[in-house]
Amino acid sequence: MRIPLFAANWKMNQSIGEISPYIEALSSRLQKFPGQLGKNYQVVIAPPATHLQAMGAVIGGKGLELGAQNCGHTASGAFTGEISPKTLQEMQCNWVIVGHSERRHIYLETDAMIQGRLRGAFENQLKPIFCVGETLAERKAGKTESVVEGQLLVLKELKNHLTNQDWVIAYEPVWAIGTGENASPQQAQEVHAFIRKWAKSHLSGPVAEKTRILYGGSVKPDNCADLKRQPDIDGFLVGGASLQADSFGAIVENSLKIRS
Repeated sequence: MRIPLFAANWKMNQSIGEISPYIEALSSRLQKFPGQLGKNYQVVIAPPATHLQAMGAVIGGKGLELGAQNCGHTASGAFTGEISPKTLQEMQCNWVIVGHSERRHIYLETDAMIQGRLRGAFENQLKPIFCVGETLAERKAGKTESVVEGQLLVLKELKNHLTNQDWVIAYEPVWAIGTGENASPQQAQEVHAFIRKWAKSHLSGPVAEKTRILYGGSVKPDNCADLKRQPDIDGFLVGGASLQADSFGAIVENSLKIRS
């Protein structure tokens, strides 16, 4: 059974001083939900790298998991500005976002670079949230599946890790990130189903069945339930709506009411 996962990507937002009030408010809200946090569903908070240590100290014992927004491809070396996956693991990070569209399109990270970051995460016991997704121009040109498949190909050389370690895929249509637009439940499901079918063909049946696929792209409390009803949507990677504890908590709550 694939349990739901909800990841909050704070991006370059929030101050260190906002961490404690946020976590207290979120934890209080989560206590009212059905199911056990960590067992029936998971919640990951990915703050800016500068906030990781402070966040780790606050979430300890609350059942929340700590995530980073990126990592380097190796544990150490002459890589100015990179974040060592080994150091993230030492800071009690459980998860790391890899291949986010903003890294691909703003900072021009290539598939080869992203594959290296995935390998670095796996080799240092981090669980990747591996992001894929197409631009509006690519969708209009009918290239959604070919673009997503091209991004998924980096997984083929990592099969051993994919079988033995926990990780998730996040489908984020670039045209729906921070725009107020989101893919319809049907559009999202079509791509999620394609990803699972691809994983079955190119990785393995068991990997395809167990791998959780998250949706990300202007997820909000009022649209998450319809998205979560889709059979291949296993949770959400949430950006802007995760910056307020009540909003993010409502996404978790509304989604957990759905039994797909």
